[in-house]
Amino acid sequence: MKASVVAHKDFTVSKIDDRVYGAFLEHLGRAIYEGIYEPGHPTADADGMRGDVAKLVKDLNVPVVRYPGGNFVSAYNWEDGVGPREDRPTRLDLAWHTSESNAVGVHEFADWCATVGTEMMLAVNLGSRGVDEARNFLEYCNHPGGTYWSDLRIKNGRKEPFNVRMWCLGNEMDGPWQVGHKDAHEYGKLAANTARAMRMFDSKLELIVCGSSNSDMASYPDWERIVLEHTYEHVDHISLHMYFANRDDNTPNYLGLAEKLDTYIETVAATIKQVKAKKKSKKDVFISFDEWNVWYHSNKKDREILDGNSGWPEAPGLLEDIYNFEDVLMVGLILNTFIRRSDVVKIACIAQLVNVIAPIMTEKGGPAWAQTIYYPYYFASVFGRGTALQLRTSSPGYETPHAKDTAFVDVSGVHNEVEGTLSFFLVNRHSSDSITTEVSLQGFGAGTIIDHQVMTHTNLKAVNTAGKQDEVAPRKGDGARIEGGTLTVTLPPYSYQMVRVKV
Repeated sequence: MKASVVAHKDFTVSKIDDRVYGAFLEHLGRAIYEGIYEPGHPTADADGMRGDVAKLVKDLNVPVVRYPGGNFVSAYNWEDGVGPREDRPTRLDLAWHTSESNAVGVHEFADWCATVGTEMMLAVNLGSRGVDEARNFLEYCNHPGGTYWSDLRIKNGRKEPFNVRMWCLGNEMDGPWQVGHKDAHEYGKLAANTARAMRMFDSKLELIVCGSSNSDMASYPDWERIVLEHTYEHVDHISLHMYFANRDDNTPNYLGLAEKLDTYIETVAATIKQVKAKKKSKKDVFISFDEWNVWYHSNKKDREILDGNSGWPEAPGLLEDIYNFEDVLMVGLILNTFIRRSDVVKIACIAQLVNVIAPIMTEKGGPAWAQTIYYPYYFASVFGRGTALQLRTSSPGYETPHAKDTAFVDVSGVHNEVEGTLSFFLVNRHSSDSITTEVSLQGFGAGTIIDHQVMTHTNLKAVNTAGKQDEVAPRKGDGARIEGGTLTVTLPPYSYQMVRVKV
């Protein structure tokens, strides 16, 4: 079986915004406590932050981390997480039926972000709160001093402002599960008023308004249209969320979900254009896909806590999906989609970063390790910086519920002109056949392969554990070659690969 790809230097999609490789940390389960923060751990720093986790995060080169939620933020009082720890209140978190100690707040999170070299993306509570709390939080974080809120920040140990540039206007407000759930008009008006107030403080902030929680919502895509009609001139991005599941244990259909993702993005991109035209606006609004990942492995286990049968535990194990090799392929496909849609998707955040539906897992007092999905995320984040190429791909395919023709070979390509490199990320969705893929490199001149990484496994359900951390891991590939301006690589069945070329 064969596939062909044309990669031309002059045929491009867009410069990729580095923030498309962002991540998310919510006060949920063990994401914060026993995730990034565990005083007394052998690797903990003076602030109680785990060094082994920080190392894994640094290696990912994460450009931005969204915080503190998620569903958690819709009933969150940011003031609870500042000041002396001994004075901070414990609150009930209605979203996840747990108790929140507030031992970690914006100060601790900011210090951790500095340690791992990432930028903060903060969310304000537009569920149970509103304009005043948002503008106060902004003033606390970003004003130099001389006012009540900025002086309180200084009193709490931070003289210089945090200078947070990216702010999410609530979270999943279309969802009836959300504290303070609103309809599109109600939320759109609140978000617009909040945005106006925040821009009175600083007109250069980047503001993200809530789009749909998923494309199966009854309100989708009218939600996007209505919300943007209220907020278009006041925001920079609209958020989308999507999680991927294989509950029927049907791998071909599961991997076909990337086609549903692409349609989701295309529909919202068209809605943005519709509102822009209606308003006769000259500004552009982009997509922040600030929650995405595979999420279904832990659903049954989570019910005990989420249904309230365990009381109000503090930082219990929740949403701790153990990812398998099959999920490597799915995450690779998602990232390929974001690269190919870099014209409109400017921010994306894998949900989440540690323990909770995450590429990194930890044991209390023990090791931290990379889950299977860590690797495609790593390869895309580290080597997928540059300009997305408009590839022309010809591949045999198959039918799924999500598309009539789902290509077996899925590929994205990135040209880093500064480094003089091409990076191709390839997934073979075929269950039994290897596919020889030829990539015609046009306009780049002679090329040399500088890296080739392959991920395969005989067992789609294979996982990494604390005791066997490299059961699913990349290996050096062989057999890829460039002759006469054509890169040829063989893709084994159900495989993920990265090939990098010096040009």
